[in-house]
Amino acid sequence: MSDLIAKTSMDQRLAAIVTPVIEGLGFELVRLRLMAGKTRTLQIMADRPDGGIEVDDCAAISAAVSAALDVEDPLEDAYTLEVSSPGIDRPLTRLKDFEAWEGYEARVETTELIDGRRRFKGKLAGVEGEEVLIEIEEGGETVTIGLQFDWLSDAKLVLTDDLIAEMLRTRKASGAIDESEFDEIETEADAPGAPHSEE
Repeated sequence: MSDLIAKTSMDQRLAAIVTPVIEGLGFELVRLRLMAGKTRTLQIMADRPDGGIEVDDCAAISAAVSAALDVEDPLEDAYTLEVSSPGIDRPLTRLKDFEAWEGYEARVETTELIDGRRRFKGKLAGVEGEEVLIEIEEGGETVTIGLQFDWLSDAKLVLTDDLIAEMLRTRKASGAIDESEFDEIETEADAPGAPHSEE
């Protein structure tokens, strides 16, 4: 399992328990983090293989994961379970994520210094073998560099207009957004003599 999905040995142990449960429901584990605090929080990010997870899906995953963790009981102390979607500026945790989001901007960090730096920001240019390709600006020129997937300590998409437009397009295509609702709101607001509040 990639360190991007589960970093610490405890995260990896928990991921080994919850992954089959999440996959059994038809989803994929994107990331798992056990956060320290007065009450520890177990954060689980999941998604459908083709994208698009809803609130009800998160609730179903939460119930199934809770049941599995009660049986295995790896966490002796009390904890809070949070199941969420990856969001628009999602973390990139699997090699296939870098392929799927080719052409979009991302921030990538490496565990070791590469050419004197650990942080890279640029446009994803796909995958070649085990390398993630990213176009970065260097000395006023755009160059494509390859970073070994194993070198990465963190990677996520950058929130851009292109990314938001793509998310809206896919949600519309999947029927998650009903455009007629928006049309109705606009029509009411644009209608002459429409009520408006005055301070």
